[in-house]
Amino acid sequence: MATVAEQLVKSLHEQGVRYVFGIPGGPSIPYMEAMRNTGLEFVLVSNEQSAGMMADVCGRLTGVPGVCHATFGPGATNLATGVGGALLDRSPLIAFTTEVKDADIGRRVQMNIDHQALYRPITKWTTRLSKNNFKETLTRALEIAVSEVPGPVHVGLPSNIDGEILGSDSLVPKIKNGFIPRPDPVLLEQAAALLKKAKRPILAIGLTVARLGLHNSMRQFISQNNIPVLLTPMAKGVLPETHPLYAGVVFHAQSDLVASIYRKADLVIGIGYDSVEFNYESWMPMVPLVHIDTQSVDIPAEYDVACDISGDLAQSIAYLNSLSLPVYEWDVSQIQANKSQVFQALMPKSNTFNPSDAIRILQEELPQDGIITADVGAHLHLLGQLWKASEPNRFIMTNGWSSMGFGIPAAIGAKLCKPASMVVGITGDGGFLMNCGELLTARRLGIHLVILVLCDRNLSLIEIKQNWKQVPQYGTQLYEGDYFAADKFLGVPVLTVHEEGEMKAALQKAFSASGPVIVEAFVDGSVYNKLVTRSYK
Repeated sequence: MATVAEQLVKSLHEQGVRYVFGIPGGPSIPYMEAMRNTGLEFVLVSNEQSAGMMADVCGRLTGVPGVCHATFGPGATNLATGVGGALLDRSPLIAFTTEVKDADIGRRVQMNIDHQALYRPITKWTTRLSKNNFKETLTRALEIAVSEVPGPVHVGLPSNIDGEILGSDSLVPKIKNGFIPRPDPVLLEQAAALLKKAKRPILAIGLTVARLGLHNSMRQFISQNNIPVLLTPMAKGVLPETHPLYAGVVFHAQSDLVASIYRKADLVIGIGYDSVEFNYESWMPMVPLVHIDTQSVDIPAEYDVACDISGDLAQSIAYLNSLSLPVYEWDVSQIQANKSQVFQALMPKSNTFNPSDAIRILQEELPQDGIITADVGAHLHLLGQLWKASEPNRFIMTNGWSSMGFGIPAAIGAKLCKPASMVVGITGDGGFLMNCGELLTARRLGIHLVILVLCDRNLSLIEIKQNWKQVPQYGTQLYEGDYFAADKFLGVPVLTVHEEGEMKAALQKAFSASGPVIVEAFVDGSVYNKLVTRSYK
């Protein structure tokens, strides 16, 4: 015999959940007590938004649903931003919120809004738990969260059910990932015929390949065929940038130069390509498309979808690896020369310390197995193309959702899941302001990570877009003078740098520290104007 609170926590622990992120309300106390007694750690955050982001990253890195919790009303609305990120960035997550008891549904009650209506558009499923539906509902929630395509599920916890008694058979055993249908063999044969007929096909590899861990089988296909490879930003690490067939990242900085390669293609093969990151039509030429993923293609009707294959992606890639394909007309030396031109353009020469300089030095100093998390802003467009990731899950970003404030909580989530890796969260001075309170969370937890703040005093990405529209810069200046103007922020050491030598020394000092460290890098943001791509065609 056990209470709802006890069986809920034990069931989560059974799945492999080790952290619950959130801010409690009064009705949360029995669940927190159950966590304390079960060995499941409740991580108090400074803002519920961060709780969702930390849970998102835990879900990505472990495959076990990340878990977050918030209380009535404003707690639930704050949490919603992080939960929406898990939906569009494809991370398994369970979001619990405290809701009013059944008798108060629809009444005028303090802090009461309809959480089910709130979460319906930003989750795969939303429901309320009760004593009578406990095992069935929680099992279904966990199964839906990890089933293809993974994402968040919201479970409302009525405020008066925590102490209700359940039977001993109510514990939810470890659930298995759902079945993914086999790809249609006829369509696979059609794709093979198109590949054999093409003269200059190009591969566009998306985040599904990375999150399913299919990079090695994907690399096998690439090594057997001279086909140039494009990556979406969240697929970074599927193929090392040093590979001779790596052509670049679509959507991010200088991808108009990357277009010099893909404009020549006579066939696009999208593998694991999820258009939640970047629509096909925003970049690809008007040539036939072969789309191979776990879900069907999403593209306007005027494009020629020659073959749309959905189903088990591992089986589709295995089929591709069995093919004997012709030698295509691509000149590998031209692909490499164009890639060199892209990387050269990403390192503009200036008399000032600029973001490219800071990123280059970080790449030199960060250990090979280090992890970076990237916030949203102009610097993300630069990072997405410039940063070199040899394996998936070493470059963590949000692109489907793209919420500012992601960098710091993502770094904390990554460090908790990968404690042996050096983790660096990279953010702009605008994004830092949104969730900087989580540095106190990192300090309290005693975790060692580095937060690199690229300070250019403005919302640079908006300034760039104002320039494109030929309107005056307005409403984008964050501050004048110093940013931190102190050697500590919330008790966390701040190392300030203005040039390359200081940057290198600060990183070395930060990496040898024992707790969280901030590196405040003042950079010349004007170079972003030359780097951020306006047209991808």
